Amino acid sequence: MSEFDTRAFRSALGSYTTGVTVITTRTSAGAAIGLTINSFAAVSLDPPLVLWSLSLNSSSLPAFKDCSHYAINVLAQDQQALSQRFAATQTDKFAGLDFALGATGAPLLSGCCAWFECRNEMRHAGGDHLIFVGQVESFARSDQPPLVFQGGQYRQFAPSLNDRR
Repeated sequence: MSEFDTRAFRSALGSYTTGVTVITTRTSAGAAIGLTINSFAAVSLDPPLVLWSLSLNSSSLPAFKDCSHYAINVLAQDQQALSQRFAATQTDKFAGLDFALGATGAPLLSGCCAWFECRNEMRHAGGDHLIFVGQVESFARSDQPPLVFQGGQYRQFAPSLNDRR
């Protein structure tokens, strides 16, 4: 049996276009933390459930495992710099950033195309990641186009034929 090629597997997964989100919460000491992920997906409408996953090696894992709530900030097309900021390893990713605290206490980033405030409902082992299932307690959206990622690059949607008329 040949060895499984994880690099080729990752490249094949990159063929799938995803949205870009920043997951945010507050630590037990009240500090705002967040990170960029693209593993966000809907699970159920009734009850309203969504999921995302986080590497077991992430330094943010303890905060997200222990928090009662988190927010999923769906980035808008013009927020590539925000995606890169939250993907980087720096101590205070919120320094100088415009955000508000949602009803659940989780940070909501300004300018996003959607926000989901979630109760940290369930967690499941998933290989080298932990899968989080959140029950959506509130949400909002705007009409901005989303930031998308595919093939290792940020992408933009071309205007549809209907938009060109």
